Amino acid sequence: MRPARLLRHLVLPDWWVLRAFPKSTLRTIEKAITTSESTHLGELRFVVEASLPMHSLLRDQSSRARAIELFSQLGVWDTEHNSGVLIYVQLIDRRVEIVADRGIDAKVGKTFWRAACRRMEAAFREGQFEKGTLLALNEITAALAEHFPASGKNPDELPNAPLVL
Repeated sequence: MRPARLLRHLVLPDWWVLRAFPKSTLRTIEKAITTSESTHLGELRFVVEASLPMHSLLRDQSSRARAIELFSQLGVWDTEHNSGVLIYVQLIDRRVEIVADRGIDAKVGKTFWRAACRRMEAAFREGQFEKGTLLALNEITAALAEHFPASGKNPDELPNAPLVL
């Protein structure tokens, strides 16, 4: 593990890092997810994490590996239409990862997800955390609505509130 990465995760307090996502922004994201899910059969989870937990640091876990771990732990993979999407923001490493279930991933592909991540990261570099997140949610919503349009029965399988770790 790079000493600078370890030091950033151990020294920077979570409260300071999480200033990028105040409660008002988290409420806006939750509303956007709720609105989004009314247009398609997909399920969205948004997770923001200031620093990695110690077990992840000791394993030198990448942001991608952490996102996949959370995708599993939070059951995003276990949706009726295999259309769950996890947006993971790792603030100290300044990384965004999107992990999508096989149903939607087969329709849009890895290039789509990577591009959405990089656009979010670019907005975040400009200090536009809410705007960058909402733009990505709009892109993902359009893809889910195209490939998994809402039908008569549209259960809300996962929580819509952002998860702050």
